[in-house]
Amino acid sequence: MDLDWLKGLIELVEDSGVDGLDIELVGSDTGDPTRVRIRKSPRIAAAAAVPAAAVGSMEVAPPPTAPASPPAETAPASGLFEVLSPMVGTFYRAPAADADPFVSVGDRVEAGQTLCILEAMKLMNELQSDVSGVVQEIAVENAEPVEYGALLFRIEPD
Repeated sequence: MDLDWLKGLIELVEDSGVDGLDIELVGSDTGDPTRVRIRKSPRIAAAAAVPAAAVGSMEVAPPPTAPASPPAETAPASGLFEVLSPMVGTFYRAPAADADPFVSVGDRVEAGQTLCILEAMKLMNELQSDVSGVVQEIAVENAEPVEYGALLFRIEPD
């Protein structure tokens, strides 16, 4: 097997969002079957993401053990606290399609209050507020995919 080719595959997987690669070459030069299997664990991390109650038949996410989430910051110019996505996933404003949203613009929130659910790999992760204050902006639409570090909320802290 060509090690340079294998190293190239590893680099491609590492630089992508792919969480695996399986290749099976049955008619190689030597006549021996070749199998390559490369896996990469997804980066699901969040100091603010905690297990959520199961929604329908969905599983509940275990407590995160990967690197910490991007820090939520107070934007210096506006004084607003920015809540950033701690993972790649799908943003949901409510616990179910027919339920009221967790928060809306103008709502007062307390530290520890659930702001939204982030779904990653069929696991529902509640995202909780780090500050008390008033929600000034919800930067993402319901059921929209989000990237790690994406702006989700702006909260005017107390």
